Amino acid sequence: MDKFRVYRLREADRKVVAGFEQSTIDELDPGEVTIRVAYSGVNYKDALAATGAGRIIRRFPCVGGIDLAGTVVESSDARFAKGDAVLATSYDIGVAHDGGYGEYARIKADWVVPMPKAMSLFDAMALGTAGFTAGLAVVRMEHEGLRPGGGPVAVTGATGGVGSIAVDILAGLGHHVVAITGKAAESDYLTGLGAKEVKLRSSIDLTQIKPLDKATWAGAVDNLGGEMLAWLASTMAIGAPLAAVGLAASMNLNTTVAPFILRGVSLLGVDSVNCLMAQRQAVWQRLATDMRPRHLAQLTRTIPFDDLPRVFDDFIQARVRGRIVVDMAA
Repeated sequence: MDKFRVYRLREADRKVVAGFEQSTIDELDPGEVTIRVAYSGVNYKDALAATGAGRIIRRFPCVGGIDLAGTVVESSDARFAKGDAVLATSYDIGVAHDGGYGEYARIKADWVVPMPKAMSLFDAMALGTAGFTAGLAVVRMEHEGLRPGGGPVAVTGATGGVGSIAVDILAGLGHHVVAITGKAAESDYLTGLGAKEVKLRSSIDLTQIKPLDKATWAGAVDNLGGEMLAWLASTMAIGAPLAAVGLAASMNLNTTVAPFILRGVSLLGVDSVNCLMAQRQAVWQRLATDMRPRHLAQLTRTIPFDDLPRVFDDFIQARVRGRIVVDMAA
């Protein structure tokens, strides 16, 4: 097979140096499934890795990209055959195993998900890790009793990839979604995704968080962590599930046990990286059916592979809304 392009992350003088390179299949990390990558995606985690803003990469050099969707060109594992449409996210992909920012990828068979029949390669990456995380959060919340009609459901960081898709999914399932954002100019975007209300972060006093405040939320998806997560915990309704999916604001959580022992609130950690394959496939099937976002086109921007390095800083500076898909053939 001829050489092809990859976007590889290297380290020099303790700094990340990333760029396009030529590679062969044999130069990629070993894996039972070789995939012609059609699309990848850009996540906040990818931006942290590629810019060195976060110590995400665990091994240099490494082809970046924690998401990919494409077609199998070779497989030594009986579960996959040439021509199969597949996707892969999470595990060590793009951080300790060569990832999706290449025209070809070689992935461990245990990390590969068969493409749901009702899902296209493009849609899989319009969702990507962000969509899977949002879907997993909703599934976990449903397991803890979340049902439409139970009251408002909050989504913080609502204009980001996870937040946008969470708003869309929850609204599509019949929930009254309150999108919480720091971006007043994005109100129309959020209501277009299905949010019934848009609440500005500036309207919330996070300097005086009570152990228990007014019981408000039947459920919540939090992308921020820190004080916002503590405030949400104090305002959850009795028995409500609170899904922690991100730490865009802070890794810290300063709260009390009051919401958990006096209101029975469930704090759910959503781990999209190490989720077991059986649950992973079940969530992807639901993302292709009853949890399919209704507005993927509105929340997705597609860029050619050449433009990939230009978008990372937009993530670091919080200038991105929704999802960015990388068309590897463009």
